[in-house]
Amino acid sequence: MIRTFLTKKHIHRILLFCLVFTLANVSLACNKKTSSITEIHIYTRDAASGTRQGFETEIGLNGGLSDQASEVASNGEMINRIDRDLNGIGYVSLVSILKEDNLRALPYNGIEPSVEAAISGEYTLTRPFSYTTRAAGDYDSDEKEQLIRAFVVFLTESTEGLEAVLDAGGIVDVTAGCPWDELKSDHPIVNQDNGHIEIRTGGSTSVERTVRTALETFQVYAGNVQFTLDQTGSSDGWLRVLGNEKDGPNAKDIGFASREFQNKENTKNAIASGIFCRDAIAVVVNAENGYINTATRNQLHAIFSGAINKWTKLES
Repeated sequence: MIRTFLTKKHIHRILLFCLVFTLANVSLACNKKTSSITEIHIYTRDAASGTRQGFETEIGLNGGLSDQASEVASNGEMINRIDRDLNGIGYVSLVSILKEDNLRALPYNGIEPSVEAAISGEYTLTRPFSYTTRAAGDYDSDEKEQLIRAFVVFLTESTEGLEAVLDAGGIVDVTAGCPWDELKSDHPIVNQDNGHIEIRTGGSTSVERTVRTALETFQVYAGNVQFTLDQTGSSDGWLRVLGNEKDGPNAKDIGFASREFQNKENTKNAIASGIFCRDAIAVVVNAENGYINTATRNQLHAIFSGAINKWTKLES
């Protein structure tokens, strides 16, 4: 039997080797983790989204979106994805953000996103909220058509309607409105019980909060008229009111878009169409993201085009 005796020198060498090996592995693991943590995850809206159109136009993307971007179908889905992704960056309608969301809205070109900054023109990442009705005589009943006419006036001209939109985060000039009492005489339909009539809206998901608040307010002044919102995207706003889906199972009474209606979306036959407010688009990251505190147009272009794909490469 052979016995091997280790001297103190041998023991020191073994311990040193073990220490070096351990530190090397820890360093490798940290490098991998750091690389993963600093990788930017881009989230964008679907191609039919008015929010996407407004965002890409403002930052000058012009169709150059990174092929690594993940598409989401709504503001709600965008919020949920960023909420769960420390590395995520995306954009939503400012009116969609709630206090309980785990998001941080970034200043754009040094200006915090807010209704006040958008009204003053300081915050330039904005877009219109548009609406269109069906054509005259193309409603379920004459009563519903009269209520649609009344609601459009309430939404766009009355102090009460404009205040409702403003309270929901829409950008409007309330001082331009008139009291509903001075306008409703042209719409006697609102004086009767309208609980049996339902207004159906569709189109942009971004407008949901402003439209819902306006309809809830109108309901009080219009004989308890009922309503349902089915907001699925800006392209559906025109399609289901004046387009080839207007008589199908998804037909609506008023369509909305978070952009202006395009030339191919002809609204000339509508009873009324136009812009009822403007909206700010907010660039959002996870609340725990410590790499970016403000965003410039050039930074966003670089991120969303894929020119920059790691937070550590982002220059302030």
